[in-house]
Amino acid sequence: MAFPSQVSIVEVGPRDGLQNEKEIVSAEDKVTLINMLSDTGLERIEAGSFVSPKWVPQMADSGNVFKGIDRNPAIHYSALTPNLKGLEAALEAGVDEVAVFGAASESFSQKNINCSITESLQRFEPVIALAKEHDIPVRGYVSCVMGCPYEGDIAPRAVADVSKTLLDMGCYEISLGDTIGIGTPGATKRLLDEVLKHIPVSVTAAHFHDTYGQALVNLYTALEYGVATVDAAVSGLGGCPYAKGASGNVATEDVVYMLNGMGISSGVDMEQLLRTSRFVEGLLNRPPVSKVATALLGK
Repeated sequence: MAFPSQVSIVEVGPRDGLQNEKEIVSAEDKVTLINMLSDTGLERIEAGSFVSPKWVPQMADSGNVFKGIDRNPAIHYSALTPNLKGLEAALEAGVDEVAVFGAASESFSQKNINCSITESLQRFEPVIALAKEHDIPVRGYVSCVMGCPYEGDIAPRAVADVSKTLLDMGCYEISLGDTIGIGTPGATKRLLDEVLKHIPVSVTAAHFHDTYGQALVNLYTALEYGVATVDAAVSGLGGCPYAKGASGNVATEDVVYMLNGMGISSGVDMEQLLRTSRFVEGLLNRPPVSKVATALLGK
């Protein structure tokens, strides 16, 4: 086990972060947020989601957001696309990458997308096939990898099975999501000990929420295994509309601060990231969840 020398941060604030906000954020403000994030050195930004506005009204304007942002050719702007209709809208908007999502928990799959895990994966087959026709890479998310709000603990083997299936279907990367932030370093080790028997660490990403204050130490554990892709949200934005009590993603500022202290490169400029955090604070009229942003912006 060795720490990676470089980590790729996938900024999920504009999608996974904002989707749980009750007050609708305007397309203009979302564009401003994404443009500010584009100036930080981030190379991967999840900018929206093409889902039914009935289920996630905050993402109803993703098409306009994609058309409004100032595209940086060095950055991949991605979107969540759970079905063919969503993918077709994403293609029209000019996305660089799309993502599909499965769950390691049957109960969560039923609550989230009203079908079984097997059925949900089958639904993605035409989505992945059409994306490949258009040379659009597909990322796979796995939810509830360490615990489910309805079932409790989730067996690592269940996560490994879903991860391997998504990889075999054509996803180029698998993001392991601790959706309710229940994981601990021990649980993270047990998860990776099993999952990495079935998929390479080079295609594995960590998506940890900070509900119990464990996200950074869990990420540290994942880094020890060689995981070199980390999902994070500026200002610690986020939650999950289908998992009550699940607080935000690990804050991008906190991740960058930790990586800097470990001598691991992320390419992200902290000063510009803090300016973005300040913008989010004003936009949502509340202080950042990020400990680092709170400390550094308070100086």
